[in-house]
Amino acid sequence: MQIFLFYIIIGIVVFDFIVERFLEYLNLKHFKEKLPTELSGIYNEQKYHKSQAYLKANARFSMISSGFLFLLLMLMLSLQGFAIVNDWVTNLSNSVYLQSLLFFGVLGLGFDILSLPFQLYQTFVIEDEFGFNKTTVSTFVLDKLKSWILGLLLGGGALLFIQWAYLNGGSLFWLIALGGIGFFSIFMAMFYTSLIVPLFNRLVPLEDGELKTAIEDFAQQAGFGLNNIYVMDGSKRSSKANAYFSGLGPKKKIILYDTLINDLSKEEIVAVLAHEVGHYKKKHIYKGLALSLLQMAFMLILLWWALNNPALSMALGAKQASFQMGLLAFSLLYSPISFLLNIPNQLISRKHEYEADAFAKMYGLGKSLVNALINLSVKSLSNLQPHPAYVFFYYSHPTLLQRKNAIEDS
Repeated sequence: MQIFLFYIIIGIVVFDFIVERFLEYLNLKHFKEKLPTELSGIYNEQKYHKSQAYLKANARFSMISSGFLFLLLMLMLSLQGFAIVNDWVTNLSNSVYLQSLLFFGVLGLGFDILSLPFQLYQTFVIEDEFGFNKTTVSTFVLDKLKSWILGLLLGGGALLFIQWAYLNGGSLFWLIALGGIGFFSIFMAMFYTSLIVPLFNRLVPLEDGELKTAIEDFAQQAGFGLNNIYVMDGSKRSSKANAYFSGLGPKKKIILYDTLINDLSKEEIVAVLAHEVGHYKKKHIYKGLALSLLQMAFMLILLWWALNNPALSMALGAKQASFQMGLLAFSLLYSPISFLLNIPNQLISRKHEYEADAFAKMYGLGKSLVNALINLSVKSLSNLQPHPAYVFFYYSHPTLLQRKNAIEDS
């Protein structure tokens, strides 16, 4: 039975890798050397060729980096590397909680360190070559250290809670775990910008002026209670621009990247924020949270079954079943299910984007939103004509042309 499960795991890992690389290959081959007619009013020849070079550089890099991680995972599976780490942490401590914490901590840190050259290359070579990178070496190092600490505190805390629920919850494990995860998700949705973002970026209130007045006027017109508008120093890492809505209820905030303020006009910024407000007004945040909890419940029920089947741990070479080996085996087996469940997630997300665009247009901001989307896409050298299959599986947003046509035709 263990041998059979081992080959199933190997087959899933190989299948996932092939499917993902095939979709990337389709997307790469979908590039057109000459500027398409439908993009002539968006990209000029020089900017278009630069965008193609950027996308090809990232696609080739993705092929190499993902290939490295795939080979590393295959080596760990075929040489029973996970079982070796499991034996080491088991001999190191009698505490099952410390064993699981050490197991995933060692693996997570090890894989991250081994992939560090790829992270450095993408940031300081590819992003730098195309004029996006603003990250200094010291910022990169500090970000990495902070990420490791947060991973230990948040990821480790979540892991220990799941393990505690499994060891003490019996058949109610999935319900207890879901309750804890749900509480944590809501807490983070409300306080992420207040607690986590300041660890990496500086947030300052938007200063008084024409932009703030225009935003507040729109918020009042849309019946959106807003008194928290912040500017984030996104330019310390990248020249790419963004804006997002954060929080629930009275804790809601609007975050503007300083690069967004520099790149867009006042009307375009208001249009982008109108789109974000549209997500709130259409209750997309709550719907997304409900859907994720529903899928989480399904996953936890399957996890309960997996953890109660010692053969899964044995399939990875363990001498006896353990929580950490069972969880690892489950995560590998669950991968294709997660891939399939992501399809409706992306479909719903793209639908929500259209609805938020329509909300902005309802307030006469359709043209400004189109201009903002074009400016942001061109400045970030976005792929404006990705392969339809790649969009179907991976895009949470419609393409620029799809959004532009929907706004202009409705």
